[in-house]
Amino acid sequence: MRIFVILSRVPYPLEKGDKLRAFHQLKELKKNNEIILCCITDIQPVPEAELALKEICHEFHIFHLQKWRIYANLLFNILSRKPFQVMYFYQKSIHTSIQKLIAASVPDHIFCQLIRTAEYAKNEHDYPKTLDYQDAFSKGMERRMKKAKWPMTEIFAAERRRLINYENIIFEYFEGKTIISEEDRRYIYHPERKNIAIVTNGIDTQYFHNTLSIQPVYDLVFTGNMSYPPNIETAEYIVKNVMPLIRKTKPHATLLLAGSSPHRRVKALDKHPGVHVSGWVDDIREAYASARIFFAPMQIGTGLQNKLLEAMAMELPCVTSPLANKALKAKDKDDIFEANIPEDYARLIVELLDDPFLRNQLGKRARTFVQSRFSWEASCQQLETVMATKNKAVVV
Repeated sequence: MRIFVILSRVPYPLEKGDKLRAFHQLKELKKNNEIILCCITDIQPVPEAELALKEICHEFHIFHLQKWRIYANLLFNILSRKPFQVMYFYQKSIHTSIQKLIAASVPDHIFCQLIRTAEYAKNEHDYPKTLDYQDAFSKGMERRMKKAKWPMTEIFAAERRRLINYENIIFEYFEGKTIISEEDRRYIYHPERKNIAIVTNGIDTQYFHNTLSIQPVYDLVFTGNMSYPPNIETAEYIVKNVMPLIRKTKPHATLLLAGSSPHRRVKALDKHPGVHVSGWVDDIREAYASARIFFAPMQIGTGLQNKLLEAMAMELPCVTSPLANKALKAKDKDDIFEANIPEDYARLIVELLDDPFLRNQLGKRARTFVQSRFSWEASCQQLETVMATKNKAVVV
């Protein structure tokens, strides 16, 4: 197939979940298909991005969002029903350019990642189309709303209503629909939501493997894009709610917060006893290998947590929340440890710190779990099948 792909970011470097998902999906799809890629971005791509894009597509185009148009769109969108994040990424001049590229390339299929890109393709009725919802954004907004303070509660509530409406309406414009987990599919409020195919993420277990010659120097590690609200909230929760309890029993317990673009709230955590905020790490495997336990008590957010897949592949024992494990579906007390409240998190972590054998066994089972269930090759074969099936349906 000739697949025309529209992304709301340049998928490199892989510091965000949607970029990682897109990069690996396109890398697999390129093996059997011709990929024409359009990336819409509000930032300047890194110099290495061009080489990375050549690895995952045959032809690529990068469109830069104009800042003044972003602000104008958001202002004029106040009275509309479209989500602000959809209008943030939409500009008419880019749409016109994409329309011309589609007409010139005559693709067999159009693939849009995230509802943010749907406006660019929804009316291309001459071509079968697939939309990757990835996550249920409306549910993620609801969780952020519950944690926020006024006036942000009102802003998040309004965006949640818009997202629910848009996720439902946009369903009708695409022949194929995919999403990252069964849990996320439940929160797409469309009567035919069961027709959304579950296409999970994978993990490169050859790359993420504990073969680095690094001795652990931290007790705990949490990783992620540290400007992303769910990660900011989680980092603060760990440091302010759980670490003090751990340090009552383990007064010298240490924590590494590793990941790109740390928000000022995350940077401020560096002053707490035993906490180190590293910022960007060139090789994230080094962050995992430098700790004894991966700790991800996610309080908000949706989708499958790639950080958990990576840590488990690195044979790190993982302690997480039921929310984060819903999409993963690891077995509590077998593949992973779950808890709900700070006291239980602290108890489990102290138990693991006191028992190297338990840590070792939990880590090994964690790697076996992700090896058996999360493969980029398998998930992308499923994605390719969704698109091929919809092509046939349209021809008939």
